[in-house]
Amino acid sequence: MVRNTSGGQGRRWATQPEFWREVFDHLGAGLAVLDSSGRIIWVNPAAEELLGRTASVMRGQNFHGLLHHHAAGAYILDEQCPLLMALTRHISTRSENDGFLSGEELLIPVTWFSAPVTRNGHLLGMTVLFAGDATGSETAQGLAAHVTALEDLTDRLTVATEIATALAQTLDTEEAIARLGRLMVPRLADWAAIDLRTEEGVRRVAVVGPEGRDADQEAWRGPLPALGEHSRSSLVRVLHGGEPVLLGPKEIAAPPDSPLAAVQTGFLQALGAASAIIVPLGIVGRVTGALTLARTDAARPFDATEVSLIGDIGRRVGLAIDNTLRFGRQREIAEAMQRNLLVALPQPGRLRLAARYQPAPAGSQVGGDWYDAFLLRDGATALVIGDVIGHDLAAAAGMAQLHGLLRALAWDRTGPPSAIIDRLDQAVPVLTNVPLATVLLARVEGPENGLWQLRWTNAGHPPPLLVTLDGRADYLEQGQSLLLGADLGDVDRPDATAPLPPGSSLLLYTDGLVEVPGTDLDTGLARLRHHATTLARYPLDDFCDELLARMPAGNTDDIALLALRIPATEPE
Repeated sequence: MVRNTSGGQGRRWATQPEFWREVFDHLGAGLAVLDSSGRIIWVNPAAEELLGRTASVMRGQNFHGLLHHHAAGAYILDEQCPLLMALTRHISTRSENDGFLSGEELLIPVTWFSAPVTRNGHLLGMTVLFAGDATGSETAQGLAAHVTALEDLTDRLTVATEIATALAQTLDTEEAIARLGRLMVPRLADWAAIDLRTEEGVRRVAVVGPEGRDADQEAWRGPLPALGEHSRSSLVRVLHGGEPVLLGPKEIAAPPDSPLAAVQTGFLQALGAASAIIVPLGIVGRVTGALTLARTDAARPFDATEVSLIGDIGRRVGLAIDNTLRFGRQREIAEAMQRNLLVALPQPGRLRLAARYQPAPAGSQVGGDWYDAFLLRDGATALVIGDVIGHDLAAAAGMAQLHGLLRALAWDRTGPPSAIIDRLDQAVPVLTNVPLATVLLARVEGPENGLWQLRWTNAGHPPPLLVTLDGRADYLEQGQSLLLGADLGDVDRPDATAPLPPGSSLLLYTDGLVEVPGTDLDTGLARLRHHATTLARYPLDDFCDELLARMPAGNTDDIALLALRIPATEPE
């Protein structure tokens, strides 16, 4: 078994800009970096020496116009220049029979190779690697070796960068692992396996192979045997926080010394692995799992350089997965807190109430959305909808504080909704940790003379939507004031009233129902109004379910909604 014994600093060489400056400064061939228009951005010392021109003189000059000629001395027209054509087409090319003009106006026969530099599909420029053609085919062969090595190294580093970027874009563990597998296979390896340490033990959560892989390999996923304290197998030691390990045919064929080692050996042999690397996911003291990469081509084994690079990838991946796992646990706590506080609804008399809570999609943070409904001392029904600013466990905890405090204030004494919200606003900074929140408090009163009435105040929340049986839908935009925590000073919050016609539906909701990334709020409100009118005669539970189902994809926020249905006719 071959172990990588380089220290932590050595494992991070690929991420250090100073290292790459040393590499290019000591490269035995000239190297020029061009922008997308073909102008010189940077050259290395070998290029300065070969061309007899300083970097400061060449910087900003058109590479083709300044240097490029036929070996016989004739100037090459732009439309005939293979280098410019390669730049335009975003492809690599080479020439073994060209000349570059030196600072002394002497023509230097050269062999050159060029390759485009892209990011996310966009052309940034081009690299040109060149050498004087004094030794004929030997120079071409040497440059070809340089180019092959640089292209291979560049591709590996690109993969490392893409992995870091992809993992930074999600907080969902399953999505992070799926992205990781797609990026590593087949660019770094033929097969990849990801093992995570959990409270129940070690679990192989992903096995990724080439397209058309044998479906039987999926059987290797699932719980793995216990680690064991005395096993010296590579996987066990890596999971215990050991160094990355490079395995050749001899190590892969070695008899296992524990049940977990037997599973790993069987896995690698079933793949036909000729070479493998096993690296820890995470850093010393915080190892969340292990990454196994395998190649089946004996002519293309892993080497020590790749151990360093993949070890650095494992460190980054481990920290990213640790973050997603921590986020997932926090999200579960916040969701449980919210659901426990979203209490069963009363059904006062012939009024009907329904509510829904839809968490944000996986990978998004839980917010502070909440609803409530309860009977007041004077017999009226209180309806509440609110949203604590923020998307984390603190927001969910703040929602719990407001929930209890508002209930107590509303029950304590009878009064208009605005008076209760004013008292709540005064209490919030003293009794809670909530910085800002929206809330709408309404009283459903009646029936007097056969009519129901809504009395409400709105502290910065989206307006309620009233839908009548005849298909009319209106937003109740009266009674609005600033959100809780905005410091109104001596200004009193207003109340508003509106009749609730027989058979009508009142909808209270949070902004996740109408705010979709890529569209404006007016579009979202118009969409909700349209759907609500078409659903006006649906049973109340179906009304709520269909509203959620008809909202467009792409929502990243949680949603709470509370609906009230007024009896279609009053008893005589």
